[in-house]
Amino acid sequence: MKTGITGGIGSGKSYICRRLEARGITVYDCDSAAKRLIRTSPRLQKQIIALVGSLDKAAMSRFLLASEANQQAMNAIVHPAVFQDFQQSGIDWMESAILYESGISRLVDSVVVVTAPLEVRIQRVMQRDGISREKVLEWMERQWPQEALRQRADFEIVNDGITDVDEQIDRLLKTIMSK
Repeated sequence: MKTGITGGIGSGKSYICRRLEARGITVYDCDSAAKRLIRTSPRLQKQIIALVGSLDKAAMSRFLLASEANQQAMNAIVHPAVFQDFQQSGIDWMESAILYESGISRLVDSVVVVTAPLEVRIQRVMQRDGISREKVLEWMERQWPQEALRQRADFEIVNDGITDVDEQIDRLLKTIMSK
């Protein structure tokens, strides 16, 4: 059974994935895979250079932030490569911040959303990335609202710093393994 993990910025997806990995569960990280594929695939590199003009990280960032159309054009190159890589990986768990937006959700049987209160998420990202509250809110506005993710997901893990995450993961694994 394939399981996807998603959640908004600052929700703690990476933390939950580390807790799963501590239990022996390998989690495919879509962001890391995209970066690896861009670094190592001559075909992807050629397509990106044709689109952006460069593989320089700053140039790609400027290109992506310039317009929604640019972002969609880049996604049309990178997402299919990540989808194929995941399918060939033999890994059953996947983490993607844009699970639904990218369409990769169609490759999983169930979805876990990691949630946290807005203020907790804002503080986590400010601390982690050393950026302003305004910048965090700007990034959050570009993502699906947490409530929309919660409504579509099959399972929720509340990562608020209070609720026992390990207990929730244990319940999740018991439910998934019984299917």
